[in-house]
Amino acid sequence: MPQPRILLVDDDPAVLAAITFALEIEGFDVAAYDSAAALLAGGQDILPACIVLDHRLPGIDGLELLAQLRGHGLGAAAIIITSNPSQNLRRRVREAGARLVEKPLLCDELVAAIRRVIMDEPNGRDA
Repeated sequence: MPQPRILLVDDDPAVLAAITFALEIEGFDVAAYDSAAALLAGGQDILPACIVLDHRLPGIDGLELLAQLRGHGLGAAAIIITSNPSQNLRRRVREAGARLVEKPLLCDELVAAIRRVIMDEPNGRDA
């Protein structure tokens, strides 16, 4: 059985490497990008079970990137990660059909959230 593919975008190299490592240890296949531009330039053919995006990306923020991915037909479950989210951001994340996980990422919180959204969505995709 293939490993669930996770599409991950975070501009902090240390965070990107740590999350990638943690997810791979948990049995996920991770396609990691250090910017929205890098993903949009070469990763649009990826069909992930879940999309994990840092909200505070340079240029295009995580929610804008998610909207662009949705516009390209990518309907996978999505998680936005960020620190100190405002109530406005929490609302916008819900309206985008995504889940919010706050940094710092403690223990297996992100892994648990990914497993929940993959299991909540038929075939890992939004209905």
